[in-house]
Amino acid sequence: MSSDQEQAPPAAGTAAHATTIKPTDLRGILKYVPRFQGQIFVIALDGSIIADDNFSNLLVDIAVLRSLGIKVVLVHGVGRQLKDLSELCNIPISDVHGDGVTDAATLDLAIRASSRVSHLMLEGLAQNDLKGVITNSVRALPTGIIKGVDQELTGRVDRIDRDFILTLINDQVIPVISPLAFGADGKSLRVNSDLLASELADALDATKIIYLTRQAGLTIKEAVRPQISVEVLRKQLADAPEEVADQCRSKARYAVRAIDNGTPRVHLVDGRIFDGLLNEIFSNEGVGTLIYGNDYQQIRKATQHDVPFVFSLTRAAVKQDALLHRTLQSIEENIEQFYVFEIDENIIACVHLITFDDTPAIAEIGSLFVLPLYHKRGIGKKMVDYACLQAKEQGAQTIVALSTQNFGFFTKACGFSESDKSVLPAPRLATYETNGRNAKVLSKEL
Repeated sequence: MSSDQEQAPPAAGTAAHATTIKPTDLRGILKYVPRFQGQIFVIALDGSIIADDNFSNLLVDIAVLRSLGIKVVLVHGVGRQLKDLSELCNIPISDVHGDGVTDAATLDLAIRASSRVSHLMLEGLAQNDLKGVITNSVRALPTGIIKGVDQELTGRVDRIDRDFILTLINDQVIPVISPLAFGADGKSLRVNSDLLASELADALDATKIIYLTRQAGLTIKEAVRPQISVEVLRKQLADAPEEVADQCRSKARYAVRAIDNGTPRVHLVDGRIFDGLLNEIFSNEGVGTLIYGNDYQQIRKATQHDVPFVFSLTRAAVKQDALLHRTLQSIEENIEQFYVFEIDENIIACVHLITFDDTPAIAEIGSLFVLPLYHKRGIGKKMVDYACLQAKEQGAQTIVALSTQNFGFFTKACGFSESDKSVLPAPRLATYETNGRNAKVLSKEL
């Protein structure tokens, strides 16, 4: 068993020291292709990322996604470019990010900045042999008066021409959506790009939103969260929004909105990291933050398809003598007794529930393991609790566990007590006495 101790998330990378996908990882990438093929990803790029040296590499990554059959819609911000234009022209702006008041001067600069950014994106797509088009497919209404303040030319999304955008996508054209929408009179309104990405994902039934920003991920209390459920994030924003980094707060808010509207998962990724986008999508660990809904965090019964994943998951613990060695064949023969925990369709934990034909009143928990990245998230306890429920449903009255290194987890977190080996069923007792591991015997009444 793996201990359920916290492990700090990896330090954020930059373009200079990026994590890259190696040719040897291609098998790992390919397993995701059937899962994502034909699905829509909304990728939102902050204006600062478009101005970054890694922008050209991101477009290559987007070309890779398209080559794998993943459909892409691009949304861009203009905050960085708007600030630069304001300083260059010596024109004050009323709001940088499009979620406050937009006066006429700010809207004029935003239109100029957006035109430049959209051109850069089309230019980059063309360099990667990809077709792109700037659309006027988003209609908006004036935000109006908020808390007594007229938001002037700031807009909220009213309607998205879903059919038009899908036609472009199906014709192998990448839609490029700027943070400008058009009112009923045809005039421009400024829309926050984070909000726009959320609304597009909802309208297009997208599988993911990927926010590419200058942040290492979602930062709460000055620590980057590798993953967080929408329920936890919603509570965080309601109870202590100030603990969420200023630069992440808008994306966190609209991530919750997107998931509530049906988008399964949202990612925050540092767009400055070379190969960061691909690593976030095509690896279990990722490089940023995954925000997920409950449907994408689940325990399920393992299948034959899961055998190599379960075997690979436990090998490190076996080497540390934290788990009893099980051959690939043994796991394959008993896979129907395993349960796995998935996040974003990736197996990150497993547990083995063993029953005994001669002593149905006793069951055993074994091969409990949680990937180190997900320690201190309560996943180990969830796996144990779930196994206990399954054992009880199958008629067991007592459940036992054997542990050499992490018995404290079972006693303190899961309510087990140390027992004598005599509690073990006869066949299990025989293997216990011969394997030489001298594990502590723990038990719990169900």
